[in-house]
Amino acid sequence: MNISQAKDYIKHSIQIYLKKDEFGDYRIPVVRQRPLFLLGAPGIGKTAIMEQIAQEMGVALVSYSMTHHTRQSALGLPFIKQKEYGGKTYDVSEYTMSEIIASIYDTMEESGVTEGILFLDEINCVSETLAPSMLQFLQYKVFGKHKVPEGWVIVTAGNPPEYNKSVREFDVVTMDRLKVLEVEADYATWKIYAKEKGIHTAIMNFLELKKEYFYHMETTVKGRSYVTARGWEDLSQVMQMYEEDGILADEDLFAQYLQNEKIVKAFGAYYDLYNKYKKDYQVERLLGGAIEERVIEKARAASFDERLSLLGMLLDTVQFEMKEVVEMSAFLSEMMPALKAVKTADSVYEMLDIQANARDTIMKNLQKANALSSGDRKKHKRIYAFLTETKKEILANELDDGEVAFSYIKEKFDAKVSEMKELVAKTTQRIHYLFAFVHAAFEEGNEMLVLVTELTVNRYSSTFISTFGCEDYQKYNEILMVSKRQEDLRGQIAELLL
Repeated sequence: MNISQAKDYIKHSIQIYLKKDEFGDYRIPVVRQRPLFLLGAPGIGKTAIMEQIAQEMGVALVSYSMTHHTRQSALGLPFIKQKEYGGKTYDVSEYTMSEIIASIYDTMEESGVTEGILFLDEINCVSETLAPSMLQFLQYKVFGKHKVPEGWVIVTAGNPPEYNKSVREFDVVTMDRLKVLEVEADYATWKIYAKEKGIHTAIMNFLELKKEYFYHMETTVKGRSYVTARGWEDLSQVMQMYEEDGILADEDLFAQYLQNEKIVKAFGAYYDLYNKYKKDYQVERLLGGAIEERVIEKARAASFDERLSLLGMLLDTVQFEMKEVVEMSAFLSEMMPALKAVKTADSVYEMLDIQANARDTIMKNLQKANALSSGDRKKHKRIYAFLTETKKEILANELDDGEVAFSYIKEKFDAKVSEMKELVAKTTQRIHYLFAFVHAAFEEGNEMLVLVTELTVNRYSSTFISTFGCEDYQKYNEILMVSKRQEDLRGQIAELLL
């Protein structure tokens, strides 16, 4: 299965494991809650999906790599405790609480979130001294004499032996206590994630043309050669920082993240072309409405690779702007309850403090539970900043604590709403110019189909269109009948499966 299918399966398992009866007891007993075991090559996103699951399900996440754990650190250290039996005192061996179990309790105490996921990576690389204890742990959720708290689901991960010399293959007795999910690298699945994460346009365009380079593993005379999803994502962030500071990204940089000489050279050559296309087509001018006949003719005469690269640059630019609008809309929507509370409060100053502190607490608790997505973090910080900065401005201007102070807050909030409306209008206009250019250069050809499809499947662009509308999208969606094509394709796939 691909990583997206594995993610859904894990979410469903957690959902089932956390179901309770009318007395508040978990319906599936601990001994029957089989831990999940993600088995797949390195760098395909096993750890990343655990963070996404925790964020989406609102549960905590505690992660550990088992490679560095010994029997003592995982099970706890022995100490002597005196106990009385039949009137006599005896010295008895006890064990301190395991570092892993203690970290779960710490997370619950600090965040207030009492249900979660214990994610143990590299589970099949445990030390020889710890291996015998894993059977007890996997079945009973016990490390030494201390149990994993109820409401915590165990998910484990590991690499197949061909990728890691330290791997210890589990025997049948151990495997029979796990739900094994074998995961493979899949570009189509990663592409959805990458678009939402804002992976560099050059990387996305390159991989659209060379999908076989997305994930690559081989053994050469020089040793192991590899390219992973993790490598592309890390490279993307560094390239974006380089470009911000005007530093040239070159093959020496690419080779630090892509451990394959052939792929490094191919991507380096494409990146040079990508920068040439940016200069030749002047994306900002096109999206600003300066659609020149010279550029139209150049695009029309371009190769398929060049057309796809140009379309990728245009799409990524407008989708980034749509994401900004969607995030701003979410911030303003979540501000409304806070403003209503401030409006009805006896003291505007005090309520601003209460709302700001509550927002800060929510953010910190989710952070401690490792259940805070980057989008939610940005939203919470925006709300906190608005509340705290507004209070400072009210106090600095010595406004009366009451209607006058609230009027100032409302005026500032209304200005944010106006700013968003202007941004919506600007983005809508740029989308219009995008459609106008694609129509002028390619009419209703494959390029237009790609444009409409990409706007449909991307979470932020589809949210923008459904919330604020887009006449151009609706027009070409109807002309191309994208939805109908998708339904027909599903029907064909269903027939093949039958």
